[in-house]
Amino acid sequence: MSTVPLLSVENLSISFGGLKVIDDVSFTLEQGGRLALIGPNGAGKTTIFNLLSGVYRQDAGHVRLGGQLIDTVPSRQRIGFGMARSFQNIRLMPHLGVVENVMLGQHSRADRPGGLLAPLSFLGRSKARAEAEALLAEMGIEVMPGQDVSTLPYGIRKKIELVRALAARPRLLLLDEPAAGLNGAETEELMAFLDRISASGVTLLVVEHDMGLVRSLCTRAVVLNFGRKIYDGPTAEVQRDPLVLEAYLGPRHSDKSEASDVA
Repeated sequence: MSTVPLLSVENLSISFGGLKVIDDVSFTLEQGGRLALIGPNGAGKTTIFNLLSGVYRQDAGHVRLGGQLIDTVPSRQRIGFGMARSFQNIRLMPHLGVVENVMLGQHSRADRPGGLLAPLSFLGRSKARAEAEALLAEMGIEVMPGQDVSTLPYGIRKKIELVRALAARPRLLLLDEPAAGLNGAETEELMAFLDRISASGVTLLVVEHDMGLVRSLCTRAVVLNFGRKIYDGPTAEVQRDPLVLEAYLGPRHSDKSEASDVA
């Protein structure tokens, strides 16, 4: 069995206008792992995601996926290396049906120019459509396949966006605040849904403020503060770490044993 981490983040740094936003951050994530990336607002969590997905190019450091250096790989091509990303705000095509939205996630697997048109399925039922329907069924989403996604509840649309990312067959899924905008019941459903995704073999890196979800889903957490890593360890211990408490509550409260609002 390979001991090479699926994701290696090595001494990443980036500055904007002279302000260092990410400062020498390193961590690894093993295949099949569930890692939470948390921290106060402005800590640099989304910037890390943008560096990993190629939206930004780091000033220093490296990113490896499966041991392969991907620093120079354009953002649009990183999906081909097995990295997919969901966003805090839903980015589905509201005028398309459920299946058609999932099929859009298959375009990254096209191996020829004509293959880009296959998911559009102009000729009716196709292998791509059947695969999208099977993926929806596997993930337990029971909706009318032709129903426009704009008519669906917010929580269901969140799940469909994740299934669309899975259609690219990623090894690593970056989840940017997946529980944002969800009520308690929807968050519980989302946790079960993410468990199912993880059980399928997909590695999860999660930015999330809901600590209930973080504790239930992730076994390990990396905490950022002002662009620097201040904690890397078990999720169960993060709320008792002095540096984490100070980052969230300030130095006057850093001697408290636990903080319920961390993340």
